[in-house]
This record gives sequence, structure tokens and C-alpha cells, in this order.
Amino acid sequence: MTKALAVLGTGSDVGKSLVTAGLGRIFHRAGIRVAPFKAQNMSLNSFVTVEGGEMGRAQVLQAQACGLRPHVDMNPILLKPEADRRSQVIVQGHVWRSQDAGDYFDSKAELFCFVRQSYDRLAAQYELILIEGAGSAAEINLRDRDIVNWPVVHMADAGVVLVADIDRGGVFAQIIGTLDLLEPGERERVLGIVINKFRGDRRLFDDGVAMIEQRTGIPVLGVIPFLRDVMLDQEDSVTIEPESSVASFSPDTVNVAVILLPHMSNFTDFNALAAESDVTLRYIRVPEDVAGADVLILPGSKQTIQDLEYVGEKGFVPVVASHVLAGREVVGLCGGFQMLGGRIDDPYQVEGGGQADGLRLLPVDTELHHEKQTRQVQANSLLPGVTDSEMVRGYEIHVGLTSRRQGGPCFRILDPDGDREDGAVSPDGLVWGTYIHGVFDDPSFRRAWINRVRTRKGLPPRAVADSIDVTGRLTSALDQWADHVTHHVDMQIVFQALALPFA
Repeated sequence: MTKALAVLGTGSDVGKSLVTAGLGRIFHRAGIRVAPFKAQNMSLNSFVTVEGGEMGRAQVLQAQACGLRPHVDMNPILLKPEADRRSQVIVQGHVWRSQDAGDYFDSKAELFCFVRQSYDRLAAQYELILIEGAGSAAEINLRDRDIVNWPVVHMADAGVVLVADIDRGGVFAQIIGTLDLLEPGERERVLGIVINKFRGDRRLFDDGVAMIEQRTGIPVLGVIPFLRDVMLDQEDSVTIEPESSVASFSPDTVNVAVILLPHMSNFTDFNALAAESDVTLRYIRVPEDVAGADVLILPGSKQTIQDLEYVGEKGFVPVVASHVLAGREVVGLCGGFQMLGGRIDDPYQVEGGGQADGLRLLPVDTELHHEKQTRQVQANSLLPGVTDSEMVRGYEIHVGLTSRRQGGPCFRILDPDGDREDGAVSPDGLVWGTYIHGVFDDPSFRRAWINRVRTRKGLPPRAVADSIDVTGRLTSALDQWADHVTHHVDMQIVFQALALPFA
């Protein structure tokens, strides 16, 4: 019979996703066939599987930790916020409908059928399912509408690890309060507590651990120190490090400014770029922060017209124009690509209707349609100064149909049914936009592009081996994180509770 372990939290952003990934890696290295599962995820940070299904990035990382190819059954329901009270609902990889919160909660029974289908398919293939919860394990006002925490735990007959975040303060109230709000049958399932994001001398918290265990009667499995230098994909842009917003631009680095849009999506597009030692990447909120940037990037957006209006309201438009006139680079990814064009029309009310004038930096126009394009792609670069031998591998997630009035594309997408063109680029190559997410992930293209900027700055190019090393370090980060968790969490208790052999 398939075993299950649920990682629930005392609140949002306590580290459930990464703890689940670390546990997945540990079980995978122990030779156990393990798979991740999160019934419902709310995030604008999504991924497209080989089959063309859309799922949350957190479960993609967890799948990688488990040595698996990501599949939508690992995240059967993905909510992509469109407004404060409305989300696009992705079910088993495809758009189901857009709903406000009330209608969504009324669909609980129907949605939980999809959750059970996906879980059962995974359970038929694997020895262990790692379940990640959402928010707090004790959202007592949502009990009758919950489809991600305790209903899944009971369905899977899972043991529970409770994760708390000591960095935000109030860890005793987090843990004791959460446990006191659980039903007796729920509390009995808690195998142990993990205290995450500890800073300082761990020995100074020994008395705290003793107090928690005495007060709750539940063992503290471990206290995980804050690990700053491991770059792993996070669930949403709330986890962008504050330091990235104040990093100092330098004449010796390639300085990249990414406009932090209200509905920004897929911020993981920039993880590999930010990891390069000769790149300084900042997320910016005001036009003044563009100063010193060699490259300005407009990222993806779930609400492109609204975010384009935000760019105008915040005063970015003249700054972007001055940036281009100064011979510096502007890049648009997905929704950001649409913003660089002449016009965006929403005749079918995909984003609420309306139309907007773009920044007019590229000769393209976009019309939004209901049908979402989701597919993995590989492409050759057509950017000036970046040879077409540089391969890009990524994925598309967009609802816009963009037509190019003149000029050329920036990528040639290789397709068995016939190659096609993607994006647009200005004649001098300094303004370009693409629908390809993950465009900077491939080390060869990334290094060729960085070197193009370095050359404009009068800096010597660097070897592609530098970027290959960065990609290698990002890949090995899962093992580094799993080693860290193993060192600080008593995994023997977990293995024994699951009746699994502990090496």
C-alpha cells in the first residue's frame, strides 16, 4: 500500500515547498519511489509539462528532487489570480474556468473529485507520496471548503510534519496555537515539528525546543538554519530576496533591472541570470531605479493591460524611452513583449476587456484570445551578435496572438510540423521581445547574450564554461539543500513512522 507524508505549515511562506523538496530528495536518494503532490496551488509562477499541461513551479522543483519528470497530477488544481477576488482555475493542466472566491468554494465537491483522481493515479505508481499543504494547517474558518490540507491528509491516511518559521518571530504561538486549533484526530497524525529559517547559534534555542516538546507532547524533529546561498525555485514572487531590490549596480558587471509588476508571473525566468557572478540583477519599483542599468526587462504578466497601465502611471514610459535612446537594451518576456508593441486589444474580455497603447518600441500588435498556448519549445537565436547555434529551451504560456508588421523575429522555434518564428527585434538588436519563458536558462545562450552586453560596455567576454558552471551549481542545489535538511532534521523518526528502511 502506498504511504503518504504531509508537510503542513503554521502559515504561508514558512518553507513548506522547500522542506517538501528536501524530503523528496532524501527519500529519492534512499532508493524510495517517491512523488510530490499538492492538491491546490495559488501562484503566478507556473510551468508547462512535456504534454503541454500547466502546473505550479514548486511541484516542478519537487518532482526534480524526486528524480521525476513533472506531471500535472502532482498539482491538479492551480489558481492564477486575475484580481483580488477572482482567479483562473487550471484543472489537471488546462483552463477550467475563471471564478470568484465564492463560486470556487461552491465547487468544492466537483474539484475534490479531480484531486482524488490525480492522487490515485500517483499512488498507483509510487511507494510514497509527499503531500504539501497550503497556508496554515489551522484555517478554522475554511474547514468546510478546504480541499488541500486535512481532506487530502485523511484521504491519503498520511502522517504530518508541521513546519514553522522562526525568522518571522512568534514561533511558540505559531506552533502551540496551530496544534491547539486542530481536531483531536488531526493532532494525532502529527509526527513531529520542524522549525525553519533559524539564524544564530542553534544551542541558544535548546531550551525553546524543550519548552515546545513539553507543552505539546510532540517531538521537534529539527531546527533548520537559514541557508542563504542555495538558489532554488520558489513558489511565488513574495519570496524574492529583499537584497535583490537594493543590489548596487557596478561598472564591472552587466546590470539588469526587472520592473516588478503587480501581476508579475514566472519570476523564475531570471534565477539563472541572477546567479552569474558578472551580473547584478535588481527588481525595481520606481523609475529612478533604472539609473545605471545596462538592460531593462519587462517580465511576464497575468494581467498585461493592467500592468501596462501601471507602467505608465508610475512614470516608467519616458524613462524606458530615454534608456533606448542612450543605446541601452530593453527586453520583454511574454506579457512584457506585448507591452513593447504598438497596441494590445482584449475584444473577448480575456482580461476584462479594453485596449491599450503599448510602448511602441517594437512593430507588433497583440490581440488577446481565450485559447491559451502552453507548450515546451526549443529555438535558435536570431538576435544580432548571438549566433543561431545558441539553443534556447523553454516554454510558452500566453493567450495573445501577436502580429509583426515589419522587421524580423528574435528566435526560430524548431517544430516537427515546421519551424516558426517567435518574437521581434529592433534593427540594432537592442530592443527585443519573446514569448519563451526560461530564455536565459541555457548556459550557452545566456553567456553569449551577457557577453554581447559586456562588449557594449567595453568589458572583455567571458568563457561559456563560467555559465555552464552556474547551471551546474543550480542543478546541484537540490542535493546541497537535502544535505542541509538531513544534517538538521532527525530523519530516522520520519523513516520509522513511515515503516521505511533507514540507511
